[in-house]
Amino acid sequence: MSKWQYTKGLHDLGTGCFAYLQPDGSWGFSNAGLIVDGDQTLLVDTLFDLALTCEMLGQMRAAVPAAKSIGRLVNTHANGDHTFGNQLVAGAEIIASRACAEEMKERPAEELAAMQRNWRQLGEAGAFLHEVMGSKFKWDDVRNTPPTRVFEDELRLKVGDKEVLLKNVGPAHTRGDILVHVPQDRTVFTGDILFVEGHPVLWAGPVDNWVAACDRILAWDAETVVPGHGPITDKRGVQAMKDYLLYIKQEARKRFDAGMPVFAAARDIALDRFAGWGSTQPLDTMQLFGEMGRLRAELKARAAAHAHAPGHQHAD
Repeated sequence: MSKWQYTKGLHDLGTGCFAYLQPDGSWGFSNAGLIVDGDQTLLVDTLFDLALTCEMLGQMRAAVPAAKSIGRLVNTHANGDHTFGNQLVAGAEIIASRACAEEMKERPAEELAAMQRNWRQLGEAGAFLHEVMGSKFKWDDVRNTPPTRVFEDELRLKVGDKEVLLKNVGPAHTRGDILVHVPQDRTVFTGDILFVEGHPVLWAGPVDNWVAACDRILAWDAETVVPGHGPITDKRGVQAMKDYLLYIKQEARKRFDAGMPVFAAARDIALDRFAGWGSTQPLDTMQLFGEMGRLRAELKARAAAHAHAPGHQHAD
């Protein structure tokens, strides 16, 4: 059992790091973090709308005097539930991977707000957007606020005397995922590389990159792991995520080789090993369907590359 309670609000990790949690961790209800040393702070992600972000910042500023002036913000990836509150951290340097910044430019908050306003004209996809997210969050007042500083592979920062490593592990969940590692505090903020007790969504892939990102966390001397969604965990939560990804990939491969259509394959994969993860609503199948579609595209691309590789013999 985790020593951390999974309750909404700010949790002091006891090291100068804080986690802000939003149960139940489903679509849009993400986590964030705060790293503090002396009078310096680094915010890890904002939330899915201004009201939620304002509430979070209020709790941080009440608990941590230095948080009244946040100098830097890191966006772990481009999804709106980690970036749509950026405008409320006025004057802060906003740091992200270059791929994340590009993705934020391609999918601004204003576009999602427009889709929500017109969801009835968007058919089944619009109804899904409205039911799962649009009816729960307010985006009309969100301004796309992109990063002001980008990097490629990794970036080392100082927060007071603490070293903070930003490591780009994308494309995986999205094109530009980064991990935020605080070695002195043995703490990692993973963004959506880690979902705890919830089915992940694979927007980009390949799966192997995501598995490699899990391996990186497992190799670090880390004791406390704050996921993008779900309760605070340790390396056991990371191993569970890796096991899930490898299992889905293995089962997808079998059904791809058998020529099974994507949606049928997604429904056919038994999730008994992960029965306690998230809800048992059709949303889980839709998430799995998305993963299967990307896995199938990945497998097809590999098959095509193999067929055209030098020395490959084509059957007559």
